[in-house]
Amino acid sequence: MLDFHLLKALHTAAGPRTLDVRLTLAPGELLAISGPSGAGKTTLLRLLAGLDRPDGGFIQAENQTWYRAEPRQWLPPPQRPLGFVFQDYALFPNMTVRENLAFAAAGQPQPAHIINSLLESLELRELAARRPAVLSGGQQQRVALARALARRPRLLLLDEPLSALDLPTRLRLQQVLAEVHRQFELTTILISHDPAEITRLATRVLELDLGQVRCVGPPVAPAVPATVVGRVLAARPGGRLLVQLTGGTQVEVSGTAVVGEQIALIIDIAPTL
Repeated sequence: MLDFHLLKALHTAAGPRTLDVRLTLAPGELLAISGPSGAGKTTLLRLLAGLDRPDGGFIQAENQTWYRAEPRQWLPPPQRPLGFVFQDYALFPNMTVRENLAFAAAGQPQPAHIINSLLESLELRELAARRPAVLSGGQQQRVALARALARRPRLLLLDEPLSALDLPTRLRLQQVLAEVHRQFELTTILISHDPAEITRLATRVLELDLGQVRCVGPPVAPAVPATVVGRVLAARPGGRLLVQLTGGTQVEVSGTAVVGEQIALIIDIAPTL
């Protein structure tokens, strides 16, 4: 279980604000964080990782205190059992894929076994001797994920790791993330602006705005376009049509058609919860 309350001064386009987030995550949960730029999403991950110092609050991970303002307690980042995948991946450019993983696995029991297992499970074995500069974005993302997992973390932090990828690659790697989360029994926090990605991966969503929690709850599937057929009942002034859909519902839409004509409409269908 991860339990925290974090406070941190923010400097936003709207002026000074305070990040104030209180939350408890169950073991194995995948929490998505969404919100506009400047909301404090990345700051929250950096506070959890120990890369920035909070102004107040606490972080309790299972039976270990990572941070507590009163009394003053602070666990340095290398001692926190977590992995962090940055938006730009932050791979060491002068190291091969295998060397990147070896750096992260140093100090772990049987590091060679960990590295070989990750190279296999994330389909990186053929790339092990290459450096990041010659890898595609999707390959670099998998290396960054493997390096984060090489520390054998209990908590995985993901800062928009798929945002720069094309849609087919993003969809494949969403599946990789889901499988890794399940296989390694991780608690995961993912920053994402993609509602479809959040729906596919997350068990809960935290929405931030200017440092404040707007809502926390299960993800809601975005509306999807659907094609329906209707018959024009009336053509009104101003290019407005009265259309009767299959099933009897009548709607008014913009367009040009003659009375009695069948037309197809594309509408957004909200999910049924």
